[in-house]
Amino acid sequence: MRMAFAELKVFSGSAHPELAREIAGHLGLPLGQARIGRFPDSEVSFQIEENIRGTDVFVVQPTSTPVDHNLVELLIMIDAFRRSSAARITAVIPYYGYARQDRKDKPRVPISAKLVANILSAAGANRVLTMDLHKAQIQGFFDIPVDHLFAAPVIIDYLARQRFPNMTIVSPDAGGAERARAYAKRLGAGLAVIDKRRSETGAAEVMNVIGDVAGRTCILQDDIVDTAGTMQKAATALVENGAERVLACAVHGVLSGPAIGRVEQSPIEKLIVTNTVPLGPEKSRSPKIVVLSVARLLAQAIRSIHEESSVSSLFV
Repeated sequence: MRMAFAELKVFSGSAHPELAREIAGHLGLPLGQARIGRFPDSEVSFQIEENIRGTDVFVVQPTSTPVDHNLVELLIMIDAFRRSSAARITAVIPYYGYARQDRKDKPRVPISAKLVANILSAAGANRVLTMDLHKAQIQGFFDIPVDHLFAAPVIIDYLARQRFPNMTIVSPDAGGAERARAYAKRLGAGLAVIDKRRSETGAAEVMNVIGDVAGRTCILQDDIVDTAGTMQKAATALVENGAERVLACAVHGVLSGPAIGRVEQSPIEKLIVTNTVPLGPEKSRSPKIVVLSVARLLAQAIRSIHEESSVSSLFV
């Protein structure tokens, strides 16, 4: 039996209001009315300024930089919606922070991705809608439904329209080979993998290029570009192995610290990212950065969840 909700409402935290407005626009809805502020000691202040009793609430808040700030804000918003008698609360988290510690790969370390999943459930979220988790198995950390979308349709459509000749999709490490293979199949492109080793300090060191890249247009493909150290070294290795052109794409353009400088100093012609996290004017001004919107994809998923119809048609 399908559950019917009286009304769909979309609310935004302070992390990425531009994306939330764009999503609401695709749904033909105004953003929900709420007030977010800070007490003098920096604690989050939040109040919903309209009746939400019995409604289907979607709150858009990527847990990107500043991660702790945005995560706590999301938890407080969810608690307010629960206490205001929303029928269902879906946390729309285009970028899921704390996803990189997803297992105990060293002694005495936390599994932060699981902890955050527990906290979201405890706060009162009934469902999560997210995009390109760092590891797909993070879905299993939740005891509530998780809809895991992929930005691949948006990025693949852009790459297909560029009509690059002799295209090869390159994974910057062995772990991303499956994702790169899916892109290559959809684009009818070649596939290559960078054999990468990390030192004890975590710095990436490119060792070898596996696959034919000589004379090819190489597209480095990853889920997250953070400090861009891996991308920079991988691009250099591709050029040294005869690549004619090098571009890069990543779903989440975190671009921390020296990232923009590294991209601009590298052989990468363009870095294609989506707007799952806000770039800000300084980063988006870089002539090498191309930003694609995932708002329509997220809006379609929200509509499907609200209407209790299949979301799987949006998957690649």
